[in-house]
Amino acid sequence: MPSPEERGAEPERSPGGAHVPGLDGLRGLTALYVVLFHCWLLAFPGFPRNSGPSWLGWLMYGRLAVVLFLTLSGFSLALSAARRGWRSGSLAGFLRRRAWRILPPYWAALVLSLAVARWVVPASHFGPPTGASVLVYGLVAQDMVTAPTPNGAFWSIGVEAELYLVFPLLLLIRRRLGAVVLLAGVTLLVVAHGLTANGGTPVEGLNGLTPNLAPVFVAGLVGAGVVVASERVRRLPWHWAAALAALPVLALIAVKGPVWTVGHYFWVDLAVVPAMTLLLVAVSTGRPDVLTRLLGTRPMRALGDFSYSLYLVHLPIVMVVVREVAPHVVPAGLPTFCFTVLLGVPASVLGAWLFSEVFEMPFKRNRSWKSLLAEGRSRANGLRRSPRRPLTAED
Repeated sequence: MPSPEERGAEPERSPGGAHVPGLDGLRGLTALYVVLFHCWLLAFPGFPRNSGPSWLGWLMYGRLAVVLFLTLSGFSLALSAARRGWRSGSLAGFLRRRAWRILPPYWAALVLSLAVARWVVPASHFGPPTGASVLVYGLVAQDMVTAPTPNGAFWSIGVEAELYLVFPLLLLIRRRLGAVVLLAGVTLLVVAHGLTANGGTPVEGLNGLTPNLAPVFVAGLVGAGVVVASERVRRLPWHWAAALAALPVLALIAVKGPVWTVGHYFWVDLAVVPAMTLLLVAVSTGRPDVLTRLLGTRPMRALGDFSYSLYLVHLPIVMVVVREVAPHVVPAGLPTFCFTVLLGVPASVLGAWLFSEVFEMPFKRNRSWKSLLAEGRSRANGLRRSPRRPLTAED
């Protein structure tokens, strides 16, 4: 879900003040995986059963990409707080900054999604969006209140909004009681909730509270403490620790299969987050070198820069390709998937970049309406002053 940068976080910096390499690229790749997941999901019916080729089975786990987004969100938000003694400033100031960064592109994407779902292609089997959809999703309350969704990817934005509200409290606990108490306390509450549920796995839906994702966010927050750790700690082989932590989870998913995995995401989320947190720690300390160099390349950093917009707007674009274009061009199944990847993925990336230039980047560059309006006036004046080039024969 993810922003998500932390989708929308201030640039991550190392203890020395330099930009942390790799996190933007990792954010971009995660958003791209979510796009590919939805290409797969819409091309092959029957989820969570794999009705597509077995060699595409790795694309079935879009939920885990959202888990990584939320871990990265907690990690990125906590980086600057860790350098300030685990303080984020005033609660009002923090919430204002989050709202300024997250809501304008989200609301713009909501309008786009409502229009597409209403007049082009339905967003879900729950029916077209209603007035309740506008109210619930406009207030970012979709994790608590059920309404027909205009965009299936929006569920995680509601989760993030809830986590933002408690972030200052989490920092307070981290500062007063320490990382172990914070992480253990939040995780044990969630585990107790899971163990007391019928069948040992709580029922979840797209519009239901997802408490198991709180430890995911908190794990990222705790992992950000590496930026103020000693050099000896920072030089530990975090990438190997991440690989070792991932192996048993990946083996379990491979053995149990997608139907079991999707039905037990409550526990799988908790099992996979140590590996994800260790990966973020490794990347933030420059390991492994090959991966951080790849993630730090210009295309990866550019993709990460507008990954929030890509997450917000890709699904309506992919749905139009799959439901409205592909049936007139290719057969169902694998041909539809290939067609969607070849057309829908570039269209999603280009569309997200254009969307971000209008609805996201101005809010990243400016911190107030005054600054934003000043930039707009400056750009308008620059366009008016630009001399027109003479017409040519080609015109």
